[in-house]
Amino acid sequence: MKVASIDVGSYSIRLSVALLDGGLNIIHEEGKITALATGLKEEGVIRKDRMEEAIETIEEFVKRAKSIGAERIKAVGTEALRRAGNASELIQKLKEATGLDLKIITPEEEGRYAFLSVAYSLKPQDKFCLIDQGGGSTEFVCGREYKIESLRSFPFGIVNLTEEFIHSDPPKNYELESLKNFLDEYIKSVVQPCEELVGLGGTITTVTAMEYGIYPYKGEDVHGKTLHIDRLMFWLETLSSMKESQRIANFPHIEAKRARVIVPGLMIFYRSMMLFGKDRIRVSDWGLKEGVLVEELLSGL
Repeated sequence: MKVASIDVGSYSIRLSVALLDGGLNIIHEEGKITALATGLKEEGVIRKDRMEEAIETIEEFVKRAKSIGAERIKAVGTEALRRAGNASELIQKLKEATGLDLKIITPEEEGRYAFLSVAYSLKPQDKFCLIDQGGGSTEFVCGREYKIESLRSFPFGIVNLTEEFIHSDPPKNYELESLKNFLDEYIKSVVQPCEELVGLGGTITTVTAMEYGIYPYKGEDVHGKTLHIDRLMFWLETLSSMKESQRIANFPHIEAKRARVIVPGLMIFYRSMMLFGKDRIRVSDWGLKEGVLVEELLSGL
């Protein structure tokens, strides 16, 4: 049976279609940056243009999934939709346009799906902690195999961190220092002993592609790669010293819309590695949308 999942995130919308046949085989993936959470903190609602682009994107993904033969499509929304005062309007318009029921999931569900995707695909042997950095929230989930031992979701991601802390192009030192201090206070509260750190999200997969020279981007080539803290620090220093336009010009791996927000994402992972005392992090291309599919697979076994 073919099943599709759509992750309606605060920064990007992503589609996966998988064949479930005793295992999980991803047969199609794509994504688009829609920056759904842009201006949400100030205005409290999703902007009209962001909503329209999101609905159009999901419509395209639904058509694509059906054309591939997906018998079931599950769509989930995260932090931007949890916070937006007009989230119900988007859900209703999407239902009218596609017949799709978009479910807004809790931070705990978001973390659980990410954990499932890593446990299934990377199969860490001992206790691991994953950092799932998104556009509007970041989850820290620790456990063994499929058993979660702790889960915390913080209401910050690359969109709202950029809007709050990064006002110069390139960022000034005091902006980066303020961002670091802000993140440290949160991350310190979740630090615990573990054998391995795993990183998820478009920031760390993009930088991993840059580090390993993977272009055009291929998720299967990035999935499972390891980044050393020295190299993560190198990319953080390199990109934070550049203007947004220079990042785009020098590194085709970085999508134009991601160039502005990539530095806060890197800071999340760098500070997490420092505070957890880890000199390397394993990178997962699988995340929330794959976790939805893993749950489908496990429920059918």
